[in-house]
Amino acid sequence: MTRSRRGRGLAACAVGIIASATLVACGSSSGTPELIWYTNPDNGGQAALAKDCSTPQYKITTQLLPQDATQQRVQLARRLNAHDDSIDLMSLDPAYTAELANAGYLAPIPQALQQTLRQQSFKGAIAASSWDGHLAVAPFWSNTQVLWYRKSVAQKAGLDMSKPVTWDQIIDAAVKTHTKVAVQANKYEGYSVLINALIAGAGGQIASNLEKGDDATIDVDSTAGKDAAAIIHKLAHSSAAPPDLSIAQEGQSEASFAAPNGGFLTNWTYIYSAHHDAMKGDLGYARYPRTVADQPSRPPYGGIGIGVSKYSKHVGLAMDAVKCLTSPTSQGKYAVAEGNMPASAAGYDYPALKKAYPADLLKLFQQSVDAAGPRPVTPYWSDISGALLSTWHPPASVNSNTPPKSAKFIDDVLHGRSLL
Repeated sequence: MTRSRRGRGLAACAVGIIASATLVACGSSSGTPELIWYTNPDNGGQAALAKDCSTPQYKITTQLLPQDATQQRVQLARRLNAHDDSIDLMSLDPAYTAELANAGYLAPIPQALQQTLRQQSFKGAIAASSWDGHLAVAPFWSNTQVLWYRKSVAQKAGLDMSKPVTWDQIIDAAVKTHTKVAVQANKYEGYSVLINALIAGAGGQIASNLEKGDDATIDVDSTAGKDAAAIIHKLAHSSAAPPDLSIAQEGQSEASFAAPNGGFLTNWTYIYSAHHDAMKGDLGYARYPRTVADQPSRPPYGGIGIGVSKYSKHVGLAMDAVKCLTSPTSQGKYAVAEGNMPASAAGYDYPALKKAYPADLLKLFQQSVDAAGPRPVTPYWSDISGALLSTWHPPASVNSNTPPKSAKFIDDVLHGRSLL
């Protein structure tokens, strides 16, 4: 239904592939097949798993993708569109799984492995990893955002953090205590994640009827969209906004929170391991803030699924590797090493993980994944996200007119009436 048009779109990405990419050999000098795993940047956790999961039948080696998820998508799309057989395995952001699967670039996961993955994985992880009723990639880790806060700031502001808090409450608390609320609001995918979570938390969605492809219904112009816009407007125009709000990604928002005037932060699970010791007991955590007081929040869903390229020379061996790389034990090891949580409940039972994190925090992570509001699963997400960012950035420009303006521009982009 959407394959032909998306194929043309991805074909455009392929211009210059030979000039812009160096192909990697697919076999080792010993004759043992070498599986090349393209990974998102981390501190070496994926490379360690590649070594652990290598066998006498194959060796897994890693190649790093760019830091930015959008650039990861561009590089993989270019190579896959050129039928580049130097990619065997790839770590995929859930935002782009549907696009690559719909284009026919991913090798089908065998039914036996699909059954194993469905049995072990969280429902949210399965939903984010599926396309057209089938698992397109194997859930590897499932990330979620929570509200990180300084206990001393919340106490000074009079906030009861044992109860759900709203965005209005934490912005007001930061203003009262002369501290900051740090979020990701640069013009990149992380800001789309924030907008999506705010809209979902108000009971809305960015798009529906996704099975219609580029004729999906754009739902941004709604009460939920206006509630989301009001929060962004309030933060951007308050003293709680960090000076770098409009260019803040995960690292910048983390730095704002760690500064002396840091108060509150929405960010991923790795924050605990990065800052618990340095904050000396002042680091608190709670469920993602509510958009509206009477509805539970829908925390962001992130993570990585491992896909196998249709053009790999070793599809069967790559599927064997996927089974090892995404096992609960591997997920637990990776969570300990990188702070990115497992995509399975069994992964949370890994002894070293249970030792490294408080039990209530691990429970919060799992509850947040279950309650998460994933971004729309559609091959057209890159177009929708790009149009969303074009109309919601910078944050200080957002107002009540943003949702209708955004909805129209997204629809125009999807139907070729406007260009990003």
